[in-house]
Amino acid sequence: MRTMRIASKLTGWMQVAGALALVSVLVACGGGSSDSSNNSSTTLNGGSLPASPTQQPIAAGAANTVQITVGPGVNNVVNIPTVSVTICAPGSSSNCQTVNNIQVDTGSFGLRVVNTALNSSVLNALPVSTLSGGAQLAECATFADGYTWGTVRTGTVTIGGETTTAAIPLQIIGDLSASSVPTRGCGSGSAENTASDLGANGILGIGTAPNDCGSTCVNAATASNYSNYFACPGGTSCTRTAVQLTQQVANPVAYFPTDNNGVIVQMPPISNTGAPSATGTLVFGINTQSNNALGSTQTYTTDTYGDLNNSVFNGTTVQAFLDSGSNGYFFADSSITLCGSNFQGFYCPTAAQTRSVTLVGLNNARTGASIGILNASTLFGNGGNFAFNDLGGQIGGNSSFDLGLPFFYGRHVYYGIDQTASNGQQPYVGF
Repeated sequence: MRTMRIASKLTGWMQVAGALALVSVLVACGGGSSDSSNNSSTTLNGGSLPASPTQQPIAAGAANTVQITVGPGVNNVVNIPTVSVTICAPGSSSNCQTVNNIQVDTGSFGLRVVNTALNSSVLNALPVSTLSGGAQLAECATFADGYTWGTVRTGTVTIGGETTTAAIPLQIIGDLSASSVPTRGCGSGSAENTASDLGANGILGIGTAPNDCGSTCVNAATASNYSNYFACPGGTSCTRTAVQLTQQVANPVAYFPTDNNGVIVQMPPISNTGAPSATGTLVFGINTQSNNALGSTQTYTTDTYGDLNNSVFNGTTVQAFLDSGSNGYFFADSSITLCGSNFQGFYCPTAAQTRSVTLVGLNNARTGASIGILNASTLFGNGGNFAFNDLGGQIGGNSSFDLGLPFFYGRHVYYGIDQTASNGQQPYVGF
């Protein structure tokens, strides 16, 4: 599960790490008003699945688009949507590199690239950010399934035909020794500092926040306990530190000159039993071009981090979120049979299951979203499939409901970036 939660929001959340959010499947082995859905459910093994949405992605041909690919990726991990990202040394148009297999993650904020995915010319030309006194700036980005550790550097970022107006802060994963990982404030879960462990060459966090920590890390009082950032004199002896917004790892979309107010993730519909691959489109901007109109799509205002905190599942208030970085639906339901040790944490019901969660925005907009769950062991039985729309697993506790990538198939999902700091729009999601 790629959903990033800064330390101050981890209460009740880290139990989710008990679910296997990323599973390697080796070849050897509802929606809102914008949905266009099939008019009947599907019966499988005596159970039923909800009607599947059928929206198709637009072609990724315009400058404000880039192709999304779900497939084997770098390590045969299912349901990882990836794009290509180009990184250039600050001020250079020639010392650049395009990195493939960067995971599209609407549940986190900022670009993170594994150091080994970059050639030495580009990597060495990305300056390491420093603090007053000269200490290197590093970050421990904590996700539900582990953490990434590495320096904060600056570079110019291009995705599709969009380029940041200047060099922005990004994290280089794995460029500091594992021995430098702080014992306080980092290290929860597994280290994901290689492409193999991460399942991708990096993470493109394009959720609703423009920076990955915000005021929590700016304020010294809260940063002392909750900051993701560390001062590392000489790359060692790293201690938690406050960091201004200008040095925080940045959501690249918010720093495009145009088409910078949000994104649309568009994935095609797929078979209920899975598909070998899927090709979608990431669209930059909302209501800024002829190809990114919001139209009549229902939107739900969220907190800064894209969470719908007043949602309801099984009569319990939950924090729901639409997260392309999670490769399944993750929620707590003791009535659904869990898989055995081979796929621990995933659901393996004998018959197809349908569940519904009521999504509620801060604007009081609400809708019931129905999802389907099939037996994960059966789905994974075909080692040639990497895209699944009905894969689910258990989440610790009853306080969260993660609508992961399965929810995106056959939908256009909108994310409005928080612009309230400049008296602009509130963050929102829509579909």
